[in-house]
Amino acid sequence: MTTLSLLTPSGRLTLGNLLGALRPMAERQDDAYYGISDLHAMTTPHDPGPLRARTAEMSTLLLAAGLGQSTLFRQSRVPTHTALSYLLECTAHTGELNRMIQFKEKGRGRDSTRVSLYTYPVLMAADILLYRPTQVPVGDDQRQHIELTRDLALRFNRTYGEVFTVPEIVTPAAGARVMDLAEPTRKMSKSVEGAGSVLLLDPPDVVRRKLARAVTDSDTGPDAVRADREAKPGVTNLLDILTACGGSPAGLTTYGALKAAVTDAVVAVLEPLQQRYRDLAADPAYVDGVLARGEERCLEVSTPVLDAAREAVGL
Repeated sequence: MTTLSLLTPSGRLTLGNLLGALRPMAERQDDAYYGISDLHAMTTPHDPGPLRARTAEMSTLLLAAGLGQSTLFRQSRVPTHTALSYLLECTAHTGELNRMIQFKEKGRGRDSTRVSLYTYPVLMAADILLYRPTQVPVGDDQRQHIELTRDLALRFNRTYGEVFTVPEIVTPAAGARVMDLAEPTRKMSKSVEGAGSVLLLDPPDVVRRKLARAVTDSDTGPDAVRADREAKPGVTNLLDILTACGGSPAGLTTYGALKAAVTDAVVAVLEPLQQRYRDLAADPAYVDGVLARGEERCLEVSTPVLDAAREAVGL
């Protein structure tokens, strides 16, 4: 079964990305296409230099995280994505795009937004349909976009002939859900850097400082160190991180001891990853070669789908 997943370089990868996304991706690399959706990062104002740097860093981190057996690619280097996106724009309706929640949220309070913010769900649909997956694992935050993908595929097939595989939406196996250290009621985000996000390339002293300042609560009882997502979100988050990083909460009775254990576990996970990153970053030509081969493979797979769509619409 074809697996497809794209990460947007809207920020720097975090511990949450590693535990919740990269690890599960590394476990399924047969017929897997893992991309960096750099075009999606242009839907809001951006600086070219940081975008290029984040894309290079993310590419190297994906390899350092052990994803080298999959097909790795940069979305912008596979022109079939934008070509199919326009054909699907000619299939989509404004009413559908008006209802997209992320467009409403990111555009709220602004006098105007980039047109690409409005249309990028169609590009996301092209990203998916080019590889003809039968299933798309998706979280609740992206379900609306996959439903649009299905609607566009069905409408195109009815109007022009059977071209696209209509993917089923499936709920992925639950990965580690890592919350922000400073605001543990929201997910750790690569787009919001600060004291609440542990970046994959944070040095050990920075990791220790961030975890030492992680929000807990004022409970001092003998069972203070316990999981309770509603009443103790900060403590629960630390316990989740500890377990996901291979540590154990056994015998921990104080928040100081919990934070120390979490810090040791996180540093132990990040140190070998960071060493692999440094080795790869010292040889950027190797990283570029891996991506170039992946992008060539993507073109081989996706060009017949684009050609079939073009033929169907009369081009």
